[in-house]
Formats: sequence, structure tokens, C-alpha cells
Amino acid sequence: MTTAVLLSCHGTVSRVEDIPAFLNNIRRGRPTPPELVAEIRHRFERIGGSPLMTITAAQGRALEGRIGIPVEVSGRLWHPYIKDVLQRLVEGGARTVISLPLAPQSVHVYNASVREAAAAYPDVTIRGAPPWGNEPALIDAFIETIDEALAPVPAEERAGFAVVLSAHSLPMRVLAAGDPYEHQFKEMAGAVAARLQARGMVTRIAFQSQGASNEAWLGPDLPTTFSELHAAGARDVLVAPIGFVADHVETLYDLDVEGPDMAAKAGLVRFLRARALNDRPRFIDALEAVVRREMAAIPG
Repeated sequence: MTTAVLLSCHGTVSRVEDIPAFLNNIRRGRPTPPELVAEIRHRFERIGGSPLMTITAAQGRALEGRIGIPVEVSGRLWHPYIKDVLQRLVEGGARTVISLPLAPQSVHVYNASVREAAAAYPDVTIRGAPPWGNEPALIDAFIETIDEALAPVPAEERAGFAVVLSAHSLPMRVLAAGDPYEHQFKEMAGAVAARLQARGMVTRIAFQSQGASNEAWLGPDLPTTFSELHAAGARDVLVAPIGFVADHVETLYDLDVEGPDMAAKAGLVRFLRARALNDRPRFIDALEAVVRREMAAIPG
């Protein structure tokens, strides 16, 4: 083996007992208020634990089956950490590692973590995938999830659903420092929206799952968006969490548990939620396309 792929995601815990340590990682060592720990624990227990790493592993296996070179998965903020997975790849013979963040936007954050870990291996080349939110197969996969969510609705009623394309919010200070996340997400969302608007559907962009820090966060949030849709005459809403490529707490709790109540409070009648991409074949097509471009660019 000389070339391998390292998929990286945010990461999550498999045991609720690890939530305090996980939150400390997210908060970069700042003390976590006990009430925040209790709330996050409640959310994990309510959904039966996060499937994020199980889904990520399935994505990795599916991609490996397509490209014929080793694919390993890692978490940026929890086990299996990037540094440990990279070490395993290098010990297995990898001399070129393609870093593919499982987030189409702000890939520089994940690629930087991989390069930092790779500093211990001067003879290993890291190829960081560029932002890939405009990958055609990715847009197709999002449309598939939306169509599947609408499938139980009578055909003549589907165009009446407003579609909210959501992503995780970020503190405004991060964007003010130059992070391209908002621009990149809106560009990707625009490609999805164009496909839906061609069918006569109303679309909106929203940013969900704002953190607990007492600072300004990127919006509009979901309650605001739902209220604006209702004021504009909408009755029914479908949330497509296209900012997430795998179901986890932000979809299974923030949308499936809290979402219907938020929509009802805004006066909307029906609430639907598109599933995340998980390991659907069209999404794996997108990952394969990104990796094959990187493989083709490897010298020699």
C-alpha cells in the first residue's frame, strides 16, 4: 500500500459517560457548566445514542469498495482520533494519504488537523481535498433525500411544501475571522434550491443547532425561518439538513424531537424531515469522484 484515504468527521462519543470529556474537547479545555453536560446527556439518551461513527464507518467501507485502496475513518474531536488513524495508515505502508473531510465546507479545518498529525512523518505526503459542495453527485443525493421524504405526500400537494435547507450554525466571530463556511454552504444550497425552484417549490436557508455560548451565532435560525414562512402563507415545511452528511444528534434530536414543536409554534401544519445522506450510493458516488481526482493528480 502506498496510497490511502483518511475520512474525517467531527466525531462523537459512544458512551454517555464520555460526554464531559467530549465537551471539554469541543470547548478546548474551557470548563463545561454542569447544566450543559446534563442537557447533552439528555439528548443522547433521548435518541438512544449517536450513530455518527457507525454511519461514518459504513461510508468508509462503501468508498473503499469503490476505489480499491484502504479507507480509514477518524474523528477530529473524539476517538478514533486523526493522529491515531494516520499512524495506523503509515505503519501499514501509506506514503500518500488523501484527506477527505466528511463536510463539504470548511475543509481546511479538517485538512489542517491531518497535516498537523502528519508532521511526525516527513516522508508522508498529505493531499487535502478541496471544498466539494458543488460535486454534481452530492447535489443529486440531496435531491434524492428530499424526494424520498415527500414520497408519502400526494403528488398534487408536494409543491406546497416549503423546503428549508439547513446547516449547523457557527459563531459570528469565526466568520468574521475569515472562515468561508457561510459562503460555501450557501453556494451548495443554491444548487439544491435551483433544482427545487424549477418545480415551483419555495426554499429557504436556515442555520440550526446554535451553541450554548453567549455570543452572536449565524442565522436565521429555524424558529425565525418557520415564522417567516408562515407569515408568507406557507402551511407545510420540509427540513432538509444538507449541512450534515450523516444522521446524528443535530438531526435526530434537534430536528426529529424539537423540529415538529418549533414548526407548530410558528403556525405550520405539517413538518417533514429529509434523512441525512448516510451511505446512500449517490453520496458514495460523490466521495468517489473527489478521491479519484486526487488520485489522478498524484505524481508518477
